[in-house]
Amino acid sequence: MITGIILQIQETASFLSGTDSEGEITLPIIDLVMKGGWIMGVIGVLSVITIYIFIERFFVIGRAKKEDKNFMNSIRKYIHEGKLESAQALCLTNNSPIGRMISKGLSRISRPLSDINAAIENTGKLEVSKLENNVAGLATIAGAAPMLGFLGTVIGMIRAFYDMSMAGNNINIELLSRGIYQAMITTVGGLVVGITAYIFYNIIVSRIQSVVYKLEINATEFMDMLHEPAKK
Repeated sequence: MITGIILQIQETASFLSGTDSEGEITLPIIDLVMKGGWIMGVIGVLSVITIYIFIERFFVIGRAKKEDKNFMNSIRKYIHEGKLESAQALCLTNNSPIGRMISKGLSRISRPLSDINAAIENTGKLEVSKLENNVAGLATIAGAAPMLGFLGTVIGMIRAFYDMSMAGNNINIELLSRGIYQAMITTVGGLVVGITAYIFYNIIVSRIQSVVYKLEINATEFMDMLHEPAKK
């Protein structure tokens, strides 16, 4: 049974790659895609957008996740010593969502604690919204790509039945193949792009949540610093 499955996989790979095995007729992937019609072109564009958004967001969020473990300790030291300018300079040097959030809190340090907390929360939300830029696009593609594929399926079947009706008694497989190719290929293409976009979306959302968690921890730690008595 296992041997049979392996042989089927090898035959499928040979078919899709366009290689010839024991005289069998094969079809290259590019030819299959072309038979999908204009809908496959749209799905292809969506696949490129999906990959671009994922790679771009992955690295942006990766930079945001980097954190200097001594950053908050240095901020605490500067606050207790009254060196707010040094603390601000450190935040600018850090150049991260956490650094910008703490910098906003430092700029409000002479105001009531409620104002400082509100400023930190607003800055944190702004930083998260920046990280979420274009992420909704992945969710949209995850839902739209399969529907485009199914649209291609319907169009392909309509085309096949139309060709049948126009052919009269001269119906043959070659006549029907164009519509059936479009129907099946667009379905596969739409599902592949939709599933990929869905997986990418969840990966990005998970990484954003980890940044949000760090922001919340550091915001709480900063507010606790303001309640701590200054060391003499």
